Order: sequence, then structure tokens, then C-alpha cells
Amino acid sequence: MSALDKEYKYYQANQKEFLRKYRNRVVVIKDEQVTGVYNDEESAYKEAISKYKLGSFLIQKCVPEEETIQSFYSNVIFS
Repeated sequence: MSALDKEYKYYQANQKEFLRKYRNRVVVIKDEQVTGVYNDEESAYKEAISKYKLGSFLIQKCVPEEETIQSFYSNVIFS
């Protein structure tokens, strides 16, 4: 199982709690814990990449499951 799979499974297992705490916000998950909460994906990415290796963390918007589109990002560059 990849690091991203592990982090996404953690998100899924805790989705109800995350929705209650972070609805419509973006979380960074690393080592099965929320390490940051942001207003948008770009801010989350910039902060996470300054701390962690690409592919070792998950950026996930906290929305109800029916609104979720699973996306894994690795080696992505925003310009």
C-alpha cells in the first residue's frame, strides 16, 4: 500500500469527524494525522511541500462523500 493510499484510508475512516471540524476546508494528512488546515488546495500544497517529500502526504478537501472526487497528486508543480 502506498503512502497516499494509507493517508486516504485514514481520511475515509475519519471523514464524519473531519466534516464536522473542517467542512469545505482543505486538510493535509501525513502519517495518519491532520498536519494543517487551509482554505484552498494551493495554500495546502505550498505549505506541505515545504515540509514533506512529494508522495508522502495527502491533500484532501473535506466535503461529503457524494461531492468527493479522489485525486492523488505527486510531482505536481503549480506556477
